[in-house]
Amino acid sequence: MSAGQPRTRASGSQASARLLGGDRRLRRRMATNVAMETLATLAALAAVAVLAAVIVSVLVKGLGAINLDFFIHSEVPVFHSGGGIANAIVGTAVLVALASAVAVPLGILIGLHSSEFARPRTAAVVGFALDLLNGVPTIVTGIFVFGLLVVGHTQSGYAGAFALAIVMLPIVARSAQEVLALVPSAVREGALALGATRWRAVLRIVLPTAASGLITGALLAVARAAGETAPLLFTSSILSTSGVSADPGQTLVSIPLRIYQLAEENGPSEHAEAWAAALLLILLVLALNVLARALYGRATARIAGTP
Repeated sequence: MSAGQPRTRASGSQASARLLGGDRRLRRRMATNVAMETLATLAALAAVAVLAAVIVSVLVKGLGAINLDFFIHSEVPVFHSGGGIANAIVGTAVLVALASAVAVPLGILIGLHSSEFARPRTAAVVGFALDLLNGVPTIVTGIFVFGLLVVGHTQSGYAGAFALAIVMLPIVARSAQEVLALVPSAVREGALALGATRWRAVLRIVLPTAASGLITGALLAVARAAGETAPLLFTSSILSTSGVSADPGQTLVSIPLRIYQLAEENGPSEHAEAWAAALLLILLVLALNVLARALYGRATARIAGTP
């Protein structure tokens, strides 16, 4: 017994050492976890604080310049103050509508092909190409469209809408890929088991199931295009008309372009109009994003509840 006691005591000491070491590692991990959670929370609060500061600043500086004339009158000539932004509102609506008419159907078809019909390697290549296109600076897109459509011709609303369509296309296509990937395979298999052809199953079952998500992607792309200035500097910034114009064959002023023009002026009235136009643009983008988030939540719940 006396020979075994030191061995037992040594084993007990080693076990205690392991327990103490485990406790120290556990405390260190818990401290690291708390530290990282604190850093993440501070980073999130910093992002929210910056956003709140921007919104409050624009609201304080631009709210005083907003009145009825600001919305129903257009500036004549466009490069001076004393009017409103009716022409910019109409121009933005026309440009975004034309761009959406091109980018939304084409983007959905790209997402549909790569998700439902293409081989996995082809779908991966398409997704990679869309990611690269989405990362291209929009000013490069403007230069490309300038060389393609403007050089040898004139600037126009069509050229500006084409540039915005290029900006919107990868957003719509990638969001369509992600939403269609959420549709359960059982839905497709059930339609095929009932005798439906592949394209009819996609048209009648898959697309209606993912409709809210597809609309969400389109709204996010519209919000992105509505706030773009760089592509329009090369394609639709030399204004040749005064007053409100909805003719895409001529150059059209947009809200972001109008903000840029007013910011270049020296007078306080022009700067006040620029802040007011910026406030209107922020509210527009905010409304589109809130609507997109609501539709995305609805789409996710609908797809998740699909048997």
